[in-house]
Amino acid sequence: MSSISERIEKLPVTPMLWRVLFLTGIGWLFDAMDQGMVSGVMAAIGKSWKLTPADLGLLGSASAVGMAVGAAIAGMVADKWGRKKVITFTLVLYGLASALSGLATNFTILLFFRFLTGLGLGGELPAASTLVSEFSPAKARGKMVVLLESFWAWGWIVAALIAYLLIPIYGWRIGFFLGGVPALYAAYLRKGIPESPRYLEQKGLFKEADEIVTKMEQQAGVTNEKETILNQTEGKNGSSITVFDLWSKAYVRRTVVLWILWLGINFGYYGFVLWTPTLLVGKGFSLVKGFEFTLIMSIAQLPGYYSAAYLIEKIGRKPVLVMYLAGTALSAYLYGQAASVSAVLAFGCLLYFFSLGAWGAVYAYTPEVYPTKVRGSGAGWAAAVGRIGAIAAPYIVGLVYQAKGKQEGFTYVFLMLTIAFALVAVVVAVAGIETKGQTLDEINAA
Repeated sequence: MSSISERIEKLPVTPMLWRVLFLTGIGWLFDAMDQGMVSGVMAAIGKSWKLTPADLGLLGSASAVGMAVGAAIAGMVADKWGRKKVITFTLVLYGLASALSGLATNFTILLFFRFLTGLGLGGELPAASTLVSEFSPAKARGKMVVLLESFWAWGWIVAALIAYLLIPIYGWRIGFFLGGVPALYAAYLRKGIPESPRYLEQKGLFKEADEIVTKMEQQAGVTNEKETILNQTEGKNGSSITVFDLWSKAYVRRTVVLWILWLGINFGYYGFVLWTPTLLVGKGFSLVKGFEFTLIMSIAQLPGYYSAAYLIEKIGRKPVLVMYLAGTALSAYLYGQAASVSAVLAFGCLLYFFSLGAWGAVYAYTPEVYPTKVRGSGAGWAAAVGRIGAIAAPYIVGLVYQAKGKQEGFTYVFLMLTIAFALVAVVVAVAGIETKGQTLDEINAA
């Protein structure tokens, strides 16, 4: 007899797994469009509404506050009521709030809708990566989650295109409309995603789990003993998970590393990515030229993701995380020192390459370090704590930039971000665990 988890581990990458990856990734793409749109909106709305750099930092932080709340709540809900329900509801919330952001009549209303958008976005991302991770066998798990994260690059590229081609003509509102409305259709498509069979097994819903895995086995041409290990908890939801469970002796080291990892990468990433067009304008480039440079740099995300997807199954999670975080730190320093157009583009592309490769590894690594019963909560709380960095960074960057001036401030901002990325790389290298090639059960028995 084999458990549901054991049967999944025997499978290759099946058409069902590709379907889950694609439908989950489409929602991820629209989430990225929204975040990318904010960077374009910040540059455009700053001129239109006469906002200060501190105001723009607050705009960048508003959705991050929602993301923190959404991630913490949705992670626990995903462990109690399922991954599928969470990723569907949160995408609907995000789509509606993003579209309504385009109707905002003043700065306060816009901040409120950005908070609601963040609730949906923050709740979806950890639940979606957990779902794909739980559908994947160990030999392909890291690669599949990094490929899921690569949809972020495509969404950011679309956002950069909209910022470059449409916002200068139609204004900043068009960005939110084009990001929010299609996301509602993506939420409808997600009705076809099955629930995680590992989650169903952990909840005692063995019949439902067996039906899903049997279909995957049929797709792969794999035969399996029909009888699946059952226990006496069928149909029971079990006790609720709290954040204190993540600080028990079994998980404390993993929780500390993940929270520092998420906090640091969020601070560093959102410190530069939301501000890039505005900072380029401050360097003397036109708004359209700033959008053009952002588009070129966004394309560099794709090889960053795909190289990380390849390496993560070859050399492991820790080496990839450390290498790409260190590369991001070095690129951030060089970008801050850039004095010519070619240097801005070259080091900017490296910055996007390494930072998004690191993000792919973060999302692959996070769900692996906790068992199924707390996986959603663990991933959700790590993302929630990380959003503190995303909340603080845009505002702190605005303050530093305003205090130091447009030229010197550019250098100081990227020096600060360099230190953040470098510190996270050291923590992962020293205290992180390796999960490459191990089943989810093996990792959590360690």
